[in-house]
Amino acid sequence: MVIAIVVAIAATGILMMRFRKRWLAKINIVFTNRITSLFAGWLPGCGILTHVGRKSGKVYRTPVNVFRAPGGFIIALTYSSQSEWVKNVLAAGGCELKTRGRNYQVSAPTVVRDPALRQFPIPVRLILRLVGADEYMSFQNPARI
Repeated sequence: MVIAIVVAIAATGILMMRFRKRWLAKINIVFTNRITSLFAGWLPGCGILTHVGRKSGKVYRTPVNVFRAPGGFIIALTYSSQSEWVKNVLAAGGCELKTRGRNYQVSAPTVVRDPALRQFPIPVRLILRLVGADEYMSFQNPARI
């Protein structure tokens, strides 16, 4: 009985994420990102992107799910390539990335759509499929700063 309730709550959360991404994104911008920004630059699978707004010129720090890939990094686009931070990084041609306590200058961002999500670890693939995320941003040849 308890297991069924836990599964139902988890399923509800996943469905909300999948079908109400914009709503959830706004909550994350206001609340969750401020909290996760405190530790995301140090944890495996997490990072902080520092980028400049293409219209405002304001500096933003955005927590992301980032993973090492051959020759660089990949970032899961859980809210799609239409997210403001994605547009900012693409317009600027790069940004700074802090992951696992190290800082990198990353450039030449590319958005890749891959429904199979082959570049991600298997547990991450499962979660990304559940939330309907099939895009990622790729950076090659990052420079450590």
